[in-house]
Amino acid sequence: MKTQIYDEHGKKAREMELPKIFSTKIREDIVAKVLESKKIIQPYSPSPVAGNQYSASGKFNHRRHVWKTLYGKGISRIPRKIMSRRGSQFNMQGATIPGTKGGRRAHPPKILHLLTRNTINKKEMKLALISALSATANSEMISKKYSRLNDEKVKAPFVVESKFLELKTKDFLKAMKEILGEKAFSVAVSERKVRSGVGKMRGRKYKENAGAVLVVGKKEKSKTNVLDMTNAENIGVLDLAEGGMGRIAIYTEEAIKELGEKLK
Repeated sequence: MKTQIYDEHGKKAREMELPKIFSTKIREDIVAKVLESKKIIQPYSPSPVAGNQYSASGKFNHRRHVWKTLYGKGISRIPRKIMSRRGSQFNMQGATIPGTKGGRRAHPPKILHLLTRNTINKKEMKLALISALSATANSEMISKKYSRLNDEKVKAPFVVESKFLELKTKDFLKAMKEILGEKAFSVAVSERKVRSGVGKMRGRKYKENAGAVLVVGKKEKSKTNVLDMTNAENIGVLDLAEGGMGRIAIYTEEAIKELGEKLK
C-alpha cells in the first residue's frame, strides 16, 4: 500500500510504501474489548476517620451502681459522647455508630475495591493497536466516525516530512488545510464550546471535540500544540480509537518507520 508524503507547504513531495500494519484486517471486536478494559471508575470513599472522632466507644449497660450506667433512663445501649456532666449525672448524645447523628457510614465504598482493572492478553493488545492504526488509513472508517464529512472519502493516511513540525501555528494550520481538504480540516481542529444546559454549573462548562492526532517519532517534537500529539513509541489504542475507530491521524515519515519496526 502506497501513500503520498507532504512537505511543509502541504504539497505532494513523493510517495512511500506503508508497512503492512496499515492494510491489515480491522478487528472491531478486539478494539472494543480493549477500550472496555481501559475504562476506570473514579475512586471515592469517605474519610477513614469520619464519624470516629469522638470518645464514644463501647456499649453502656443498664445495671445499678455502675459508673455511667443508663439504669432507669429508659434509653438504648448505644455508644454516647458526653456533652456535659454534673457529678455522676451525664448529658449524653449517641455517636460513632451508623444509626446516630454524625456517625460513621455502615458499609462505605472502599478505594481498593475500585482500583481493579480488566487485564488484556499481550497479543490481543497488539492486535487492537494494529487494527486502530489500520482504521486511520481506511477512508470508510474515517467518514463513519465524523458525521460532518457526510460520507465524503478522505485520502488517508496523511504522512508529512519532519520539517512540518518546525512550522509555527499559523503556517501549520495553513499546511494542514492543504493536506486534509476543507471538510476534513473542519473536524480535525479541536473546538471548544460552552455547554448548553445545567452542566455549566456542575464543573463541566466546556465541550471539546477530539479532533486529529499528530503522531511523531521518538526524538521528534512539534513547535505547536494545536493537535493532540503522541509519539510512535508510546502510542496506544486510546490515542487512535477512543469514541470509535477511524480518527484522523497525521504521521511523520519517521513515525511510520518506527511503527513498522515496532509492530512487525
